[in-house]
Amino acid sequence: MIQHIIWDVNPEIFHIGSWPVRWYGLLFAMGFLIGVQVMTYIFKTEKKPQADLDPLLMTMVMSTVLGARLGHFLFYEPRMFIQNPLRIITPPFDGLASHGGIIAIVIGLLLYSRRLSSKATGQTFLWIIDRMCIVAALSRAFIRFGNLMNSEIFGKPTDVPWAFVFLQNHEFSQVPRHPTQLYESLSCLVLFFVLFWYWKMFRKQSAPGTMVGISLVWVFSLRFVWEFFKENQVSFEADMAFNMGQILSVPAIALGLLLLMRNFVRSSSIIPVALVLQSTGMCYNCNQTRSVPHSDDLGKVGWATSYTVLITGHPYFTTIRSGNNLLNTKNAILALQNADRTDHGHCFYDELARSVKNGYCHG
Repeated sequence: MIQHIIWDVNPEIFHIGSWPVRWYGLLFAMGFLIGVQVMTYIFKTEKKPQADLDPLLMTMVMSTVLGARLGHFLFYEPRMFIQNPLRIITPPFDGLASHGGIIAIVIGLLLYSRRLSSKATGQTFLWIIDRMCIVAALSRAFIRFGNLMNSEIFGKPTDVPWAFVFLQNHEFSQVPRHPTQLYESLSCLVLFFVLFWYWKMFRKQSAPGTMVGISLVWVFSLRFVWEFFKENQVSFEADMAFNMGQILSVPAIALGLLLLMRNFVRSSSIIPVALVLQSTGMCYNCNQTRSVPHSDDLGKVGWATSYTVLITGHPYFTTIRSGNNLLNTKNAILALQNADRTDHGHCFYDELARSVKNGYCHG
């Protein structure tokens, strides 16, 4: 039975003159190269211009490297901005922080989405960042495997049978440890396949921002967990209940949950009201009897619990919720009753039907 795994891999593959070629750099580059092939397939499938792949690649490379580099010194070694700022921009470029890279990628993709070509071809910010989450998950899997080849960012001592002894690292004791690089690499690889499957199956009806929401929650929730198994990266983390990686993961998890909650409300909540209106035939331009209760009836027992109605994104209506939230219900019913019937030349239900078909309400 395996007691532990001896890991004695040289981080350097070979040298070109005095310049070493390292496993980490090779795997980092492979993540981008394979990611380009995935994005090429996505662009062909969704009929986006192939010429945009080059500026997209440059945006991702520059954002990732600059953001991760600056993020490392901002979050872990801020004194370097004063003591030795040249170290930030000169080799060997040791120290990259994924949180900084993600912040820079968001900024880079926001600028990319504002290009004339992007606007003309429907590459909105949420559209492009949803797709980039797929390749980002794959790239992150390669990068974490590169950390394993570098014998860095490993875990605390353990007696599990798959523990690694990192002989190339002399900063910590050479005892069996959690291979946390593998934990993160495999979890990101699984995320890649999940997101790619989701894109293949549901991209046409998925609300914008859903895939980035899934990615943020998945990556940083697991990152928060894996950090409990890791050795601290910097000395100041020794006295902290949660290390810097965990602290920085909380806002990302919260943002992902907000995106998913927002998109869930948009995509699913319009269907019950559409069914109610379909059965009653309420229409803007027709003189039928009002199909929803008058606001005076809202206090009567049974009405608020008989209907689960939720409207979001329409210019006339606030949110309607059943159950105990009668105030929102009352405001929304008043909006229904007071809506200008001459403003649109079509039934409200028709608009709802289109919203249901699209998967969310455009407003």
